Amino acid sequence: MQSRLAAILVIALTGLSSSAQQAPSTRRAIPPGDAPDAVLRPARDVSPKLKKDEIKKAMRKVGDWEIARTADGLTTDWTFAVLEAGLVEAADVLQQPAYRDPVIRMGQELHWQLGKRLAHADDQVVGQSYLHLYEQQHDPSMITPLRERFDQLKTTADNPTAPVWWWCDALFMAPPVWSGLARVTGDRSYLDYMDRQWWITTANLYDANQHLFSRDAKYLQRTEVNGQKLFWLRGNGWVLAGLARTLKEMPADYPTRAKYVQMFLDMANRLRDIQGQDGLWRPGLLNQSAYPLPDTSGSALVTYGMVWGINAGILPKKTFEPTVKKAWTGLVSHIYEDGRLGSIQPVGEKPDAYRETASYVYGVGAFLLTGSELTRMVRH
Repeated sequence: MQSRLAAILVIALTGLSSSAQQAPSTRRAIPPGDAPDAVLRPARDVSPKLKKDEIKKAMRKVGDWEIARTADGLTTDWTFAVLEAGLVEAADVLQQPAYRDPVIRMGQELHWQLGKRLAHADDQVVGQSYLHLYEQQHDPSMITPLRERFDQLKTTADNPTAPVWWWCDALFMAPPVWSGLARVTGDRSYLDYMDRQWWITTANLYDANQHLFSRDAKYLQRTEVNGQKLFWLRGNGWVLAGLARTLKEMPADYPTRAKYVQMFLDMANRLRDIQGQDGLWRPGLLNQSAYPLPDTSGSALVTYGMVWGINAGILPKKTFEPTVKKAWTGLVSHIYEDGRLGSIQPVGEKPDAYRETASYVYGVGAFLLTGSELTRMVRH
């Protein structure tokens, strides 16, 4: 523990390169979401049908509402970074530059920096969008600070008793960036670092019997009121979606790839078994009757993972397409007349109560990722 902390302290004291030290622009502060105490009418101009045009229409409805609210306030904070990942993918699918351009402007104003905390996964997730844009524009400046940061971090010693990624959400935030950087640079050492840290986190938090993750070590022994172990929906949604996005970047011949695929299969099947009647999942996975509202953010992450798994040929379409169809129907039912996507659990780390009107940027990002992947699954 001490050796790793000392190494990170050295990095912090010595600082990053000259490009990383450029002062970022000041951006308008925008809250990541809200939950108005109001009765809102559901949207009547969207359909849950799994047809390309209908999926895109629902995406535009939600995306237009969100981009109008937040375009000038995007930041590297994880909440907005997940939205940005959804925006850049949706921009491609919808041919909607208005979704991509605010992310580019943010990157340029912030000199393509990550968040301030050097080793924290939440401050690395923005790298997913930077890598996406880099592959379209081939501008090395877009990933130079990312490479500098990761080159420093990958030299720190591994510590299984004090994991770098000590909470399961981190498996969405950081691994796809590490594996993506390995792919675009051809430097497998980034992937090797990710692989070591992934399995350290798994050893600490994964329940191999339930095929679900505890959010962090505090929750390993916590239970629901019905006596079942407490497993948080969004935390497990982060992992399943993180697995999908990491596998997407991982070479087919990577030595441990089969382990990731098996975990993906096990989790997807477990989550399929406990899907709610409305197609969505409640915040507490093993006591869903205790939670009146579904969480559309966690449900969208689960659905995204499943759709990607179908498209990648990992999950059998015949088995999982009905699950996905039911989930998409549930997600679309929470779109309001103005485009707000509701029933998103606010920032947290465990199951909790919230209003049906609650909408937060990371949930919208997950919805856009899901819609983007769905358009690749359906034929027409």
